[in-house]
Amino acid sequence: MIETGNFVIVFVLAIGIALAVIPFADWLGKRYQIVSMMGGRRQNEVDQRGVSKLGGLALFLSFTITVLLAQYLPVPRLDPYEVVRLTGLLLGGGVIFLFGLLDDIFQFRATTLFVGQSLSAAVAIAFQIFIEFFNNPITGQQTEPWAHVVTVTLSYFWLVGMMNTVNFLDGLDGLAAGVAFIAGTMLFINSALRVEPPQTSVSLLMLALMGSSLGFLLYNFYPAQIIMGGGAFYLGYLLGTLSIIGGAKMASILLVMGLPLLDVAWQVVNRLRQGRNPFVGDRGHVHFRLLDIGFSQRQIVVGYYLFCALFGVLTLVTESQLFKFLALGVMLVLVIIGFGLLTRTRQAGSSKSS
Repeated sequence: MIETGNFVIVFVLAIGIALAVIPFADWLGKRYQIVSMMGGRRQNEVDQRGVSKLGGLALFLSFTITVLLAQYLPVPRLDPYEVVRLTGLLLGGGVIFLFGLLDDIFQFRATTLFVGQSLSAAVAIAFQIFIEFFNNPITGQQTEPWAHVVTVTLSYFWLVGMMNTVNFLDGLDGLAAGVAFIAGTMLFINSALRVEPPQTSVSLLMLALMGSSLGFLLYNFYPAQIIMGGGAFYLGYLLGTLSIIGGAKMASILLVMGLPLLDVAWQVVNRLRQGRNPFVGDRGHVHFRLLDIGFSQRQIVVGYYLFCALFGVLTLVTESQLFKFLALGVMLVLVIIGFGLLTRTRQAGSSKSS
């Protein structure tokens, strides 16, 4: 009962702070013309209306304040490095949030943003937030700890990859925030209810993410009154670090975020083949392609929610690593088929128009 009360406190606090900050972020963005504008891949209704891009401020303040206040709650703290990792989580998050905020104001080049992502990832890794092992899908046993260079390299690419994945995902109203809420929910259920002993203090971090995302989503779902702008990098950073802090539940987060991650991988390959910068966004992503062929924003976003939630639930119904591995395989096949159909549809549409 005490733990349930603590869970409620953290979740409600995160939602409340987000809802309290959003009107200020909305006013601030419009006051200083830090608003969405048409151009490039941004061709949606929200870009025509010129809404504030400072929604990331609500996510940052809500998560940070909630996490700091949660440290005063009387819950078991089992990780001897918890304070170190928490410090790295907040410091690295501050770095990427600042870069994202400045990008909203000054429109940085992709290379500058990549520097910010690398710095924030480096801070997290320096403070003991790194991937030490995997669970072998065949044996179900943990792998032996890797050499430090492998750990650092893998963790770096994981964190930078998650930041870019959520940023590219943030193309439709409510899409990134809703998927982040679903991912946070799966991580919370795993850390609070499924592992033994429960990672209660860690699960409070997941709840802070869930509450911040949901509070923001109430203003961001179609038609959005505010967007997160560069805050998408911050949200991706939180998902990447929390999946590691929560026991490196890579299978869980890969199943929830599988579609967005594969979408990014697909686009990166396409851009490199065309000689373009892989970090510069375009309208090749799945959600934009679906929008361009006639699906509504709400249909696409809800479809993403259902897809991500379905495969996320699969991580909760069994402990079998082999089952999760097979589920990843099924998802991969479905996504590849979907990519192929979308590509053919776009090519057919181009042929008709010409």
